[in-house]
Amino acid sequence: MKKHILFVLLFIVNISLLCAQDLVQSGPMVGYSTMREVLLWTQTTKAAEVHFEYYEKGNAKQRFKTKKYTTEANTGFVAKLIADKVLPGKNYVYELFVNGKKIQRDYAMEFESQKLWKWRTDPPEVSFAIGSCNYVNEERFDRNGKPYGRDFDIFTSIHKKNPNFMLWLGDNTYLREPDWGSRTGLLHRYTHTRSLPELQPLLASTHNYAIWDDHDYGPDNSNSSFPLKETSSEIFKLFWGNPNYDIINKGGITGSFTWADLEFFLLDNRYYRTANNNYTTERQILGKTQIDWLINALTTSDAPFKFVVIGGQVVSSEAMYENHATFPKERNYLIEKIREAKIEGVVFLDGDRHHTVLSRMQESNSVYPLYDLTCSSLTAGANNNKEPLNVYKIDDTIVGEHNFGILNVKGPRKERELTISIFNKDGKELWSKNINEKDLKYN
Repeated sequence: MKKHILFVLLFIVNISLLCAQDLVQSGPMVGYSTMREVLLWTQTTKAAEVHFEYYEKGNAKQRFKTKKYTTEANTGFVAKLIADKVLPGKNYVYELFVNGKKIQRDYAMEFESQKLWKWRTDPPEVSFAIGSCNYVNEERFDRNGKPYGRDFDIFTSIHKKNPNFMLWLGDNTYLREPDWGSRTGLLHRYTHTRSLPELQPLLASTHNYAIWDDHDYGPDNSNSSFPLKETSSEIFKLFWGNPNYDIINKGGITGSFTWADLEFFLLDNRYYRTANNNYTTERQILGKTQIDWLINALTTSDAPFKFVVIGGQVVSSEAMYENHATFPKERNYLIEKIREAKIEGVVFLDGDRHHTVLSRMQESNSVYPLYDLTCSSLTAGANNNKEPLNVYKIDDTIVGEHNFGILNVKGPRKERELTISIFNKDGKELWSKNINEKDLKYN
């Protein structure tokens, strides 16, 4: 009799745990990290009470909890909660609870707080992944023919590199005709992409930051006229974990963050954009307000490398597709302001093109070279475009297959070195380049 009761109780417990597991749609995901707090994200399949518990690695006895939050249909059943009991320079293990039940995963669920190093030591080594153009197939809404997305095991390869964080460079999901016309469609497509099984281990233990480009903003080549741009901005903020958005108070997703001694300036190339074929007005991609904010922020920064992150190429001279060269007046204004202010250490990071290339522009010997690293595509269709009209391209850096980048910065203060390495879907290195911080200074 006792054995029978025990069996029934175990059965009930197992059913309860399985039901809790079934309530998780995607995630958990680790968002931004600071010295005192970290963002944790997850999505449930229906309304559920969610919270996280976490502890310093190796000290499971001292546990901390986030607030509890009940997910809602109107916000895609997304929960974004703050781990606010962290201390600088620590590694933490965390656990997800749904309706009071712990969610089991067969991969690590960890995060880190940033180190307190200034005035104490040299800055720490930093490693971060980059990539763009991620298409996850969904046959009933996709175009007919060969699936556009493939090689999803690339996310396993990125995960194995164990970066501190991943920086998503736009087109992180692809909206299609059934998606971009309604809030329901936007939520559906973001949910579908985020639920990719191969993506989950990377999300769970690598901090994630993101910008957008046209395909995760609206239709192909979309601009400021997109009628759902406010809704699109809202959904983007729901699904990503940046520490700030719209810091110029104009709408959109403009923001910034720091990691160790590095600074990242996340630009919005869609919300304010003039239509590509509209020549009847002042043409802009970023807009003067956003560029002036950027210049002000760059002049404030003392980072050895100042990464300007934008959905499309800036340095390339190839005035076609959606490159900044097709908006020459604004492009010149941006570059001239960087030079006029004598801002050092600027490196552009972007995606969009479905191939990877490093461009290097140096107008004269009196200025340092501006580098522009285009990294694409993760899983969407790749091409081997040689950029024949881009006079600044470095020929041996063109990659026409699915790939990702790992950027590593190390070395003592004032002697930091950036190593850019590009890998194929299997994690095999395709090329590597080194840039010392002294190479990005004025004579």
